[in-house]
Amino acid sequence: MSRQQHVAVVTGGRAEYGLLYWPIRDMLAAEDLRVSLVVTGSHLSTRHGHTVDAIRADGIPIAAEVPLDLDGDRRQDTARALAQATEGCAAVFERLAPDLVVVLGDRFEILGAAQAAAILHIPVAHLCGGDVTEGAFDDSIRHAITKLSHLHLVTSDESAARVRQLGEDPSRIHVVGNPGLDHITRGERMSLPDLEAGLGVPLGHRNFLFTFHPVTMEPDLGLGQLEVLLRTLASELGPDSGTPGARLFLTGTNADPGFAQISAAILEFAEANASWAAAYPSLGQARYLSLMDRVDAVIGNSSSGLAEAPSFRVWTINVGNRQAGRLAGETVLHCEANASAIRSALAVVLEGPPPPGASNPYGDGHSSPRILEHVRSAASQADLVRKRFHDLK
Repeated sequence: MSRQQHVAVVTGGRAEYGLLYWPIRDMLAAEDLRVSLVVTGSHLSTRHGHTVDAIRADGIPIAAEVPLDLDGDRRQDTARALAQATEGCAAVFERLAPDLVVVLGDRFEILGAAQAAAILHIPVAHLCGGDVTEGAFDDSIRHAITKLSHLHLVTSDESAARVRQLGEDPSRIHVVGNPGLDHITRGERMSLPDLEAGLGVPLGHRNFLFTFHPVTMEPDLGLGQLEVLLRTLASELGPDSGTPGARLFLTGTNADPGFAQISAAILEFAEANASWAAAYPSLGQARYLSLMDRVDAVIGNSSSGLAEAPSFRVWTINVGNRQAGRLAGETVLHCEANASAIRSALAVVLEGPPPPGASNPYGDGHSSPRILEHVRSAASQADLVRKRFHDLK
């Protein structure tokens, strides 16, 4: 029997784990691969829902944990956590000695993992590079990870073009789509009674799923945008509004600078509006997508509203500039963080669902097999780590 290729997969948070779930599953099932899952970031933080428990509940073995200090939410706290991620992942990679490290996206802890692997001469396969989010420092982090990586598995032709612009070899860039959509084609939705039991409250006549993350390129880290959005939702969807029976489900924020203020504002809003709003540190993938399948709209500034919601033919009200520049389909309603624009977007949602022909520009829900194919067929470790800058003609 030929030697198994050893792949280390790094996950730092619930959202990116949701995108990696099926690639991890498929790699674990492959006889020619040996997989080591490395868990870090907010997965290990009680304050952020301790979502490592969800990984264990999924039955996925964890090879190593890299804890970070995520109690502070200042920019210097994030910089310190990045250093911890680099140091911790370096120690883990040295011990595990993988042939390839697989990372996804644009989180600072993933940058730490990519830095450690590159310094240790371990090739990196990067998923979802080349995307754009102009309102967050994730944009720079994503492009930095691209330059530290050796194999690029991107979501779209537009993203592939940007990776080429960064000087990466076109033969190492492959369009696979967004792996988060595989949940929609391969996963089962929860029944309504099970979903409501899991949520602890029944669904309403109108339902809205809310996720808002810090806007790290703004001086106030997005708190002002959030406050305008919550005030407007209260006036337009609350019990005294013209939208009877509305219910708002608010999910927790990620571990970016400013998360403490953002989280506190969301929890305070939910407590003050408990008759129609409920907040959750983390819904988990099954509850999150099962709820998304039943709401009138996804509201906030999360990439899931752009990438996953269109596959359910659900409106997205994308507020503010965090996702500025990111590829978006016709079910996404972009609006500035002011009451008038938010009201206009809500009016469109309340008129009815998106048109039947609306499509999802992020793929067809069959990304994981493509990812597995490219991981298997990747060049040798010695060949992959040798990179040349590819000049555009």
